[in-house]
Amino acid sequence: MKQKGLYVLILIALILSACGGGAKSQTAVVRIGWSGGPDSLNPGVAMLAKAYTIFDLVYDALYDLNLDGSFTLSLAESVSVSDDGMVWTYKIRDGVKWHDGQPLTAEDAAWSFNLYKDTPEYPYLNGYYTTYFDTIEATPNNEVVLTLTEAIPNIESQLVFLYVLPKHIWENVNKLEYANAEMVGSGPFKMAEYVQNQFIRLAANKEYFNAPPKVDGIIFQTFENQDALVQAIKTGQVDMITEMPNTAVEAMKKEKNIQLVVGAPSAPSLTDIIINQIDPENCPTEEGGLCTGHPALRDLNVRRALSHATDKQKLIDVILLGLGTPGFTLIPDGSGLWFNDTLKDYAFDVAEANRLLDEGGYKDANGDGIRDMPDGSRPLTFRMNWASDSLVGPRMSELLSKMWSEIGVSIQPQAVDPDALTAQCCPAFDYDIIIWGWVADPDPSALLYVYTSEGISSGSNETGYSNPEYDALYMQQQVSLDLETRKQIVWDMQKIALDDAVYIIPFYDQNVQAYRTDRFTGWLADEPKVELSDASSLTVIEPVK
Repeated sequence: MKQKGLYVLILIALILSACGGGAKSQTAVVRIGWSGGPDSLNPGVAMLAKAYTIFDLVYDALYDLNLDGSFTLSLAESVSVSDDGMVWTYKIRDGVKWHDGQPLTAEDAAWSFNLYKDTPEYPYLNGYYTTYFDTIEATPNNEVVLTLTEAIPNIESQLVFLYVLPKHIWENVNKLEYANAEMVGSGPFKMAEYVQNQFIRLAANKEYFNAPPKVDGIIFQTFENQDALVQAIKTGQVDMITEMPNTAVEAMKKEKNIQLVVGAPSAPSLTDIIINQIDPENCPTEEGGLCTGHPALRDLNVRRALSHATDKQKLIDVILLGLGTPGFTLIPDGSGLWFNDTLKDYAFDVAEANRLLDEGGYKDANGDGIRDMPDGSRPLTFRMNWASDSLVGPRMSELLSKMWSEIGVSIQPQAVDPDALTAQCCPAFDYDIIIWGWVADPDPSALLYVYTSEGISSGSNETGYSNPEYDALYMQQQVSLDLETRKQIVWDMQKIALDDAVYIIPFYDQNVQAYRTDRFTGWLADEPKVELSDASSLTVIEPVK
């Protein structure tokens, strides 16, 4: 108890020392406000984007992903590839140390990649990244030799999120259950303290091999209420916020000492309306699947009717205040050549939606305004959930409720804790409809994988959708080395997903962040992508003099 009390006093001192006004502090701690937080500090089981924000600051990988979408070598100082594209040899930088002072070598990297590859139960999406890995070996020359089963076109995107872990720690723990609270990494920041759903404190690694931070540390503070998040930056409680409601944008533009940054997100991201359509025979019962979804949602014409009854432009205008574009599939319009811009979306057409439901036999049997199943067994009333830290979930559910009532569909809205919603979602499939979203790689494979049958049991397939034709195309694009051929396959896959109404994608939204100009300077606010919590900003900012 005494130690805990002492820590609280230290934390308060750090926060006060970073506040504006008064005498200059000897400690430069950046305070960042966000909603929610990481679901896990274990890189193999974490699903939420905020976890990866922390991973990128604490760990290193062979590559870094830059804000212009390009890749640069990180832990690896050089790479060579065999003529057939099957063997990649990475020279690991000499002299790199873990945060606990132990040396980082190629042995750590090879051990980490083999962990991701050989533990199917462990990785969430990391297992997808290693699909074509055959062998990974370390050499006496501090090299990692990666041999593939087939040459692939996207080796950088397959390695950039495979964080190198300290073998001397991880080889002695239960990989599935390890909380990883100490988070010993090699990156520009060190884990100092973590209190779930409250704050994360990181200390600067002043011995970092590549541009050590100029600040002394970072505190990520969780705000459950979006108004409180905006108020925190106005009052100076925080120096930057990673998200904010678009309703606050115009007012924030007028605030003294606050700069707004609006633009494309650093990684392809989108909001989605997830529809539980898993067939009972595909329910992953051995992985905890409950598969309690409403049976009407397995009917393609019901999903198409819901799509026709969704006024996406109204959602954009009301929720995003125009800062977005209508969505089609999981590959967003910020994905460059991978986005199929020839797709024709379901038009907002209430009459067509009603026609589809009428023809399907979904009648309002008792005149209460809600349609029923053709056999009369239950009404078309769907549970609709969203993460309690969502900035768009409450308003979107309200708008969708009104829109869908025009076609005789009702919803039961409820916000759910993000961790609980993750468990409820996949692979449990214990839901009807969820409002959520994705942040993914610049390469399309990760998001395309979400539609695959293989992803059902691992939890990466949220909807339970299964289509053998789509699965076959996914495997083809994975190994297609010709850019135009692969692009056409990716476009064809998006059309299949849209035709099958797997998701309703209401919009592709822009990233809206803000920082105080009177505290720290050097934020990378003019990059092609917006992400102020990226290491590229947090290693170069410094206190305003």
